[in-house]
Amino acid sequence: MGGFRMAALPLVFFAVSAFAQESYPSKPIRIVVGYSAGGGNDLIVRVMAPRMSEGLGQPIIIENKPGAQAIIASEYVAKASPDGYTLLMGPTGPMAMNPATYSKLPYSPQRDFAPISQIGQFPLIVAVSASLPVRSVKELIEYAKSNPSKVNYAASAAAFQVATELFKQKTGTEFVHIPYKGSGESVQAVIAGQVTMTIVDPPPVSGPLRAGTVRGLAITSPQRHPSWPNLPTLAEEGVDVEVGLWTAFFAPVRTPPGIVARLQKEVARVVRLPDVREGLARLGVDPVGGSSEDLGRLLARDLDKWTAVARAANIRND
Repeated sequence: MGGFRMAALPLVFFAVSAFAQESYPSKPIRIVVGYSAGGGNDLIVRVMAPRMSEGLGQPIIIENKPGAQAIIASEYVAKASPDGYTLLMGPTGPMAMNPATYSKLPYSPQRDFAPISQIGQFPLIVAVSASLPVRSVKELIEYAKSNPSKVNYAASAAAFQVATELFKQKTGTEFVHIPYKGSGESVQAVIAGQVTMTIVDPPPVSGPLRAGTVRGLAITSPQRHPSWPNLPTLAEEGVDVEVGLWTAFFAPVRTPPGIVARLQKEVARVVRLPDVREGLARLGVDPVGGSSEDLGRLLARDLDKWTAVARAANIRND
C-alpha cells in the first residue's frame, strides 16, 4: 500500500502542475526591479506593465528592491517560489556583468533563472550637467586631466561602471566612482553638480536632455541613434568604447515551461503594440520581444564577453 502511495505522488504532482499552468495567472504578478524608482529599468517596466496586465487579466505589481548592484533583487527572485508570480526585471548588469566583476554572488544567472524574453536593447549616453563648461568628449577629457582631484562619476549598476572604467582606461582620466541606487538618481546627481558625469541608460536621461538640464556628449553605440541623431558616437570622438545593453524578464528556474511560454508570448505581443513602441522609443529603447531560447543564448554570449572585458581591464567589485 505504501508503495502504491509513493508511485501515485508523481502523478498527483503532475496533475497539480498541469492545472497551475492551465489556470495561470489567477492572482497579481510581481515584477521585481533591482533599482530605485525613476531608473531606466523602472521606467521601461512601467511602459510595459499596463498592457501586460490587460493581456494576462491580472494586476502587475512593480516592486523596487534597490541596492548592491541589483544583487539583492536578483537573489530574492532566484529564491522565490517558481510559480510565475514573482519575476525579475533582469538587465545586462546583474545578469551578465555582476558575474564578470564579482568573484562570488548569491545567485547564478544561468542556474537559478528561466529566461522569459528580452524586452529591448539600448546604448548608453555620456552626460554632464548643462552648467559644466564642457561641450564635447574632447573637452571632458581635457577638463578631467586639468582637475584630476575633482572629477567623479555616478553609476548605479555594473554595466555603467564597466563602461566608465573602460572610458577612463582609453582616455587616461581618473574619474572617481560614486555609487547610486538607480540611474535616475545618477542623472539627478549630475544635474545638481554632485558628480561630474555619468554614462547611463537612456530612459532617465531622455527628459533632462530634452529639457536642457543635462548635456549629452556621446553615445556608446557603433552608429548614431535615431532618437539622438546629433549625438556623436564615442568612436567618432576618438574613444574606442562600444557598449550595448539589454533588459529582459526572468523567472525562478523551476517555473513550469507552460507558464514561461505564456509570459514570453505576452511580452512579444506587448512590445509590438504601437503605444508601447512609442513609449519605449521616447526612452531610447529598441523593442525586441524575442524567444526564451534567444534570451538564453544572448545571456551566454554576454557572460563570456563581459567576463573577458572585466578580466582584461582588471575591474573587480569584491
